[in-house]
Amino acid sequence: MPPKGVKSRKRKRQYEKVLKSIKGEGRYKGRQKEVAARIVNKTRRKKGETKGRRRRSGSRSRRQSHRKAA
Repeated sequence: MPPKGVKSRKRKRQYEKVLKSIKGEGRYKGRQKEVAARIVNKTRRKKGETKGRRRRSGSRSRRQSHRKAA
């Protein structure tokens, strides 16, 4: 079962694929579903598909790269 907030078929498929991969590798014994859900939620956050806080347009790393080297 995919994470609670997942509505799209794409993310449900992603969850199933990640879960299958994790089980096939024998990783994360006893918490494979949790890890698969975390991976899907991480992707959703990066793509802006969650209801949470909006991403800022400028990132810190970009601002720091413009500074002169001392």
